[in-house]
Amino acid sequence: MTEISPLEYFLCGGFGGICTILVGHPLDTIKVRLQTMPLPKLGESPYYSSTLDCCKKTIVNEGLLGLYKGMGAPLMGVAPVFAISFMGYGVGKQIFCPAVPSEHTYLQYFTAGAFSGIFTTSVMAPGERIKCLLQTQERKGKIKMYDGPVDVVKKLYSQGGVSAIYRGAGATLLRDVPASGLYFLTYEAVKLYMTDNGKYQLSILGTVFAGGCAGIANWLIGMPPDVLKSRLQAAPEGTYPRGIRDVFKNLMKTEGPLALYKGITPVLLRAFPANAACFLGFELCKKFLNYVMPRVDHNSDLK
Repeated sequence: MTEISPLEYFLCGGFGGICTILVGHPLDTIKVRLQTMPLPKLGESPYYSSTLDCCKKTIVNEGLLGLYKGMGAPLMGVAPVFAISFMGYGVGKQIFCPAVPSEHTYLQYFTAGAFSGIFTTSVMAPGERIKCLLQTQERKGKIKMYDGPVDVVKKLYSQGGVSAIYRGAGATLLRDVPASGLYFLTYEAVKLYMTDNGKYQLSILGTVFAGGCAGIANWLIGMPPDVLKSRLQAAPEGTYPRGIRDVFKNLMKTEGPLALYKGITPVLLRAFPANAACFLGFELCKKFLNYVMPRVDHNSDLK
């Protein structure tokens, strides 16, 4: 990625993140509902039999907007999250990578990306907690507890203070550090391959492909801790006294290792277009900023 100023990172990363949410939130809602649906009783079928079934039932029971439930929380936090993520990656490259870009190794790209995951957890954890609670409250026969993101924050704070809002922060960190490392590594590796190690500029379609591949890689490694995080954050208070350890123990006992990839279908269906939209939005925003505030050498990845 091109070296740009912190302000440009903030603006472009935020715009890219908004593009990600708008494109990917419906499948994220399906993912969370599949991950957190209760186990069926003996002789009963699961409430959702598949990704498509979850989508159909959500639309029938709640309308098309049901797929966008909980979007307010990530939208409010998405600009700083993506800005911090991209800025964290830039800082990580300064710390872990040589000054000459051609000397960067894949391990250094991964380390710099993982470093960015530490930055984002402080913002992501409460947003993820709010999102999970809103996404899972509208099932048939379940009483609506929250009227929106602000109501969630008020009620969580009254129940347990700041710690209740940040519940699942450790699980979020466990997900974001390795996933962010592979995310940025994949983007850089695909970009280098498609441009013959930087000899050519990356086209718009190349950016879309590299960003989409980065999203897939991110979730292949980040899915297991994400399942644990979702269950912890959506569970009633006191369900898992020891946090993610109790979630993992219960999941292994009742459902087995494959449950760590529950909801993987909507995740992968979402990952490519959503993250392609992110990187495309990031690069297009850079081009727009260069248009309104011309620079001598902007070195955009897009033609």
